[in-house]
Amino acid sequence: MITVAIVEDHPVYRHGLVQAIDATPALDLVITARSIEDFQARALTRPDVVILDLHLPGGMEGAEAVDHLAAPGLAVLVVSASDRQAAVVDAIGAGARGYLTKEAEPDEIIRAVMAVAAGGTYVSATLAAFLLKAPIQLTEREKEILQLVASGETDRDIAEQLVISVRTVHSHMDRIRDKTGCRRRADLTRLAIESGIVPHRPNPRRVER
Repeated sequence: MITVAIVEDHPVYRHGLVQAIDATPALDLVITARSIEDFQARALTRPDVVILDLHLPGGMEGAEAVDHLAAPGLAVLVVSASDRQAAVVDAIGAGARGYLTKEAEPDEIIRAVMAVAAGGTYVSATLAAFLLKAPIQLTEREKEILQLVASGETDRDIAEQLVISVRTVHSHMDRIRDKTGCRRRADLTRLAIESGIVPHRPNPRRVER
């Protein structure tokens, strides 16, 4: 079973998503929430896929909401009313695995959930052209990690310097690789140099091992 969470504040559309998921035997709806804060307060398990609206009440929405969920490794599928290029590019850049508009039919949403749960990506054909035209966009945290990679730091060293878990570093590295198409650290180092992301200077207070 693929576990799914819905973060959507519009009750009618949220009800439609619930019906589509409940009608699909392979999917198990574990939580519905109307905001990121609501989701965090009520989520008891880690869902395989989070269906996320970009325009939410509370203090977090848009690309910030995507990044907040994707950074610890949650697979985010955006289903939004916005079909603007900036919204699509920003959401994918923040770590969303897929993007659909609310005009998508239920069967396409289910296909997207399945693709994202399997580790893939899904963007509707009408929106995919936006990504082909857009330059590679890394978040500030991803640039910081890329700098450290270019300096020769290991994932554990990066985690220590940034005071985050190794698992979070791995999640960021996966997103950097997905965005850039570079799989090896040597290729990532070359990308950092070519992009002007200079190697991070070693922390002078760090004790060498």
